[in-house]
Amino acid sequence: MSDHYQPNGWLGKPVAEISAALASGSVSSETLTRGYLARIEAIDGSGPALNSVLATNPDALAQAMASDQRRQQGDALGPLDGIPVLLKDNIETADPLPTTAGSTALATNTTGRDSPLVAGLRAAGAVILGKTNLSQWANFRSSFSISGWSSVRGLVKNPHLLDRTACGSSSGSGAAVAAALAAAAVGTETNGSIICPSQVNGIVGFKPTVGLVSAEYIVPISPTQDTAGPMTRTVYDAALMLDAMVGSGSQFVDSIGTLTPADLRIGVLRFSVGDNPKINALFNGAVNQLEAAGATVVEINEFSVPDEFWGDELTLLKTEFKSSLDAYLAQSPADIPVRSLAQLIEFNEAHAEQELSLFGQDLFESSLETEEDEAFKATRSNLLRAAREDGIDQLLASYNVDILIAPSGPIAPRADTVNGDVWPAWSGAGYLAAIAGYPHLTVPMGHVSGIPLGLSFIGPAGADQQVLTAGAAWESLANAFRQPQFLTTPRHP
Repeated sequence: MSDHYQPNGWLGKPVAEISAALASGSVSSETLTRGYLARIEAIDGSGPALNSVLATNPDALAQAMASDQRRQQGDALGPLDGIPVLLKDNIETADPLPTTAGSTALATNTTGRDSPLVAGLRAAGAVILGKTNLSQWANFRSSFSISGWSSVRGLVKNPHLLDRTACGSSSGSGAAVAAALAAAAVGTETNGSIICPSQVNGIVGFKPTVGLVSAEYIVPISPTQDTAGPMTRTVYDAALMLDAMVGSGSQFVDSIGTLTPADLRIGVLRFSVGDNPKINALFNGAVNQLEAAGATVVEINEFSVPDEFWGDELTLLKTEFKSSLDAYLAQSPADIPVRSLAQLIEFNEAHAEQELSLFGQDLFESSLETEEDEAFKATRSNLLRAAREDGIDQLLASYNVDILIAPSGPIAPRADTVNGDVWPAWSGAGYLAAIAGYPHLTVPMGHVSGIPLGLSFIGPAGADQQVLTAGAAWESLANAFRQPQFLTTPRHP
């Protein structure tokens, strides 16, 4: 690790502190934006070469200077005015940047329109710094994919240990926030794509209740499960970002700090933890900390999903992917070479040297054969019941708890461009929140040999504020964020 890579001044601070500095005149948005752009060039494009930022916005400095002018005139738009943020590159922005989903098939997909969440951030004065790299097509192209790889930008590296996976699909957003390449970022999730990269990069990630943040003008997988969410250094910052992304005067940030652990009845999802002693030690320590701080802790040792659960989810994702992607591609106002999933498959075959160089497109091909018929509707209904009424809702009610906690995932393995993702046995229950469409927050819990682990907070539909507030109560106890050191895993003889 070189001290040269550590953030100077305000660049490594949380959004709330940067906002206060902007308000006091201690720093300008232009200075911040120039600093992040220089840091992206030094760390992302060279140095450790994280590959986390796919493109920077040529209008970012103009937006920053406009923010500074507003402040000088007493017309600041709020706490996000002048804050540089990054967007995952499956989210459309009216800035002169294409929305590629990490594929050269969409290299010309410059639509000139803001997704509603970006319109909300822009209305709050945020500076759109650029787009982050991602697992191509949000990691829904192949059963043998490599998290964090796209044909447009290559493989995202984890800034804590550069040879470890940054997970996906919001890989670039997670790595960029951890490495202080922006004050905050936006990711998207269908199943784990905010939570996993947030946990392995050691930051806060929040997957809201599906539908709270509009998914319009975001390259889709599944309307049932897709959502965007904030990825930040603190829970407060996540709530601040969420307020702008939702709009309509939402005030999630106002409740942060209003709960203490003593106000919570917590269900510990012991059945989801697994048998890794290092994860167990950190998780047990977190549970003990919460209990010592006054939380009521209820152990939940048994739970299982129906045998058909995972097959049903794959059917749901493939079926909705085909119909929603066809609609997105057909309606894009940009001049793009593909207007359907079938044409996209043909494009990849014609450009196989670049697009299919590391893995294939079996999920694309099998999705092409699906249909939203009555059998599909029954499958969807059964799946949602298993995750909702018979899943999270039942666990909360049966054990009389307010919130569920679990590890956010396993210890990140080395990235493997030969075998694809090779994960150890999974820890955590994020799949239930993802399939149910319920809110899920990960907050740093600690580290194992320099690799971050997160603690998950899961709640019922619409309980976004409660989940954020509970996570903030833990964060105040743990204070577990650690600045990345840009190391490589030691190799022992």
